[in-house]
Amino acid sequence: MFPLRDVNPTRIRPVITWAVIAVNAFIFFVVQPQESPDADEFAYRHAAIACELTTGEALSEFEIRSGECHSGDAPFFVDKSPWTAAIVSMFLHGGIAHLLFNMWSLWIFGNNVEEAFGRVGYLLLYGAAGVAATAGFVALNTDLTVPLVGASGAIAGVMGAYLVLFPKHLVMTLIFFYYTAVPAVVFLGIWLVSQFALAGASGGIAWEAHVAGFAFGALVALPFRSRLLANTLTGDTPVRRSASGF
Repeated sequence: MFPLRDVNPTRIRPVITWAVIAVNAFIFFVVQPQESPDADEFAYRHAAIACELTTGEALSEFEIRSGECHSGDAPFFVDKSPWTAAIVSMFLHGGIAHLLFNMWSLWIFGNNVEEAFGRVGYLLLYGAAGVAATAGFVALNTDLTVPLVGASGAIAGVMGAYLVLFPKHLVMTLIFFYYTAVPAVVFLGIWLVSQFALAGASGGIAWEAHVAGFAFGALVALPFRSRLLANTLTGDTPVRRSASGF
């Protein structure tokens, strides 16, 4: 299942969503190296690492080379702050496909959540969901010594809020070669369940961060649902889709 767009118009220009997409793209294409060994060094120097957040210390050379987490050795990157890295990591990506899928998902779901929360509230939701996603990942992978990168956890928080606010709205979805309308509760529910299917699989996908971010966004939106929907154009009433699907 691949989302193409949602049927949920807004009254606003989603400038925060646009800005987040622009910042992520700028960092990926201008700041972040793309080829090893520079890309690997950049990730270890700047990205969040579970072991570092568990111990409060940047990794030593031994920890980087061995993959074993323990505290007390001199850090390899002496100026690295694990706590700052947890924020920076939300703007780093592991490849062009990783970046494009994340930004496309934010493009589809972000504008309506931004309208509901307002610009400041939306920005706070996005950042807090990213932090919650990293915390959830670290809690289940305390000794991991590889970098965690990507905006997926923060975007999952936006998706969780969208599910609470707009469960009946349609998401135009490509399923193999078939283009159809799927209610958001179905699309996002399948997406959430699919994350658990990644547990134990190879490929380095941080499903724990996705689930934690999604849960955070849903839980934040739930108690304020009525108030947030009052800020939106469509509220809880789905927009009818035209016969052409556009």
